[in-house]
Amino acid sequence: MRSPGLQLRTLREDLGLTLRDVESASQRLSAKYGNDEFALQPSRLSDIEIKGVVPNIFRLYTLSVIYRRDFRVLLSWYGVDLSRVPADLSVILPPHTHRVEGLLSAPEVRMPVRLDPSFDIRKTTNLGRMIERWGVVPLECLKPLENSKFSYGYVGGEDLTMYPLLMPGSLVQIDESRNRIETAVWRSEYERPIYFVETREGFICSWCALNDDHIVLQPHPISPQQVRLLRHPQEAEVLGQVVGIAMRLATHFVDKAVPENRARPQLS
Repeated sequence: MRSPGLQLRTLREDLGLTLRDVESASQRLSAKYGNDEFALQPSRLSDIEIKGVVPNIFRLYTLSVIYRRDFRVLLSWYGVDLSRVPADLSVILPPHTHRVEGLLSAPEVRMPVRLDPSFDIRKTTNLGRMIERWGVVPLECLKPLENSKFSYGYVGGEDLTMYPLLMPGSLVQIDESRNRIETAVWRSEYERPIYFVETREGFICSWCALNDDHIVLQPHPISPQQVRLLRHPQEAEVLGQVVGIAMRLATHFVDKAVPENRARPQLS
């Protein structure tokens, strides 16, 4: 496999550019942005091409512009593949609930492109056996399905507000058009809407109720969290309703976060 430096040299030579040509173009880019880091001296470019010197982010951007190549492609030559961002998010589980925006950096997604004809959405099944073929699909192809009213959040590793309905570490889909608190009688806890709320301390997923000019943030009955009463909307704003959940049924988050002196329910 050719080194990144050799690939960059091949690009330059295919375009008929000399080291001096690249230097002149880089200086114009440097002057445009008022940053000398964009500039490339011939000796530096030679070190990058021959000696394997890794360019900084500014010079790599310069090369992507001059060589007419996607910046993400050049990054991938140096082992930084932005399409891996969604899979690599699991390397850390932040304790606080927050919005998820790192997924936007993925230029393409691997997804099922053909399902078994016998697949019936009404029946519980092993989805892995129903997928006949996986494929890499550019995210641009999915834009017709885009619905801007949805955003996404992550339930912090120490956020037990809606435990066990929402396990810490869950990803939630938020319908921002449903940002008004519903008042009704629900037959079960599964029907009661869960809202994604922004407070001065951060984000939280919880049941909500209005009490005059205050909002009541109601945790699940067996959660160790307490009911919170905040001024609305000064101290707490409802961003939307949780309409989708991607959740792992793991307990290692809970063991760290539930106080030892709290009695846990006994299951029979």
